[in-house]
Amino acid sequence: MKPLFVLLITFGLVAIIMKVRTRQFNLPVAGRVAMMSMLCFTALGHFMFAEGMAQMLPDFVPQRELIVWITGFLEILLGIGLLIPQLSKKVGVGLILFLIAVLPANVYAALNEVNYQTGELDGPGLNYLWFRVPLQLFFIGWVYFSSVKAYQKR
Repeated sequence: MKPLFVLLITFGLVAIIMKVRTRQFNLPVAGRVAMMSMLCFTALGHFMFAEGMAQMLPDFVPQRELIVWITGFLEILLGIGLLIPQLSKKVGVGLILFLIAVLPANVYAALNEVNYQTGELDGPGLNYLWFRVPLQLFFIGWVYFSSVKAYQKR
C-alpha cells in the first residue's frame, strides 16, 4: 500500500508543480517521475529487508539474497532510465517485463504467508493477492501509458 501512496502523492505534486511552472500539465512526465520515486522507495526495502525478502523466493532458487540486492539496484536503474527521454520507451518495456517477472515472488510469498520484513511466516497470506495482483497490473498500465505509449507519438 505504501508504494501506491508514494506513486500517487508524487504524481500529484509533480503535476501541480509542472502546471504552476509551465502553465500546462505534462502527465506522462509526472507519471514517469512518480514511478521513479516509487521504484526508489521500493528498492529501499530490498536493502533494508534483504534477508526477509529472500524468503519470498522458493528454497530451490540459488543466491536468493543476492537476487534481492540485484533487483533493488535494477529498480533504481529502471527508475532513473524512465527520466531519460532517449531511453524512456525502452526502459518502460523493460520495466513492464520486470514487473511481470517479479509477480510470482509476490504470489509465492502470499501463498506461504511470508512477511518480507522479517522473513517469518506471519505475513498477510492469500488475501494479500486480491490487492497485490491488481496493483501489479495497475503499475504495468501506469508504466505503459506514461512511458511506452507516450513515446509512440514521436
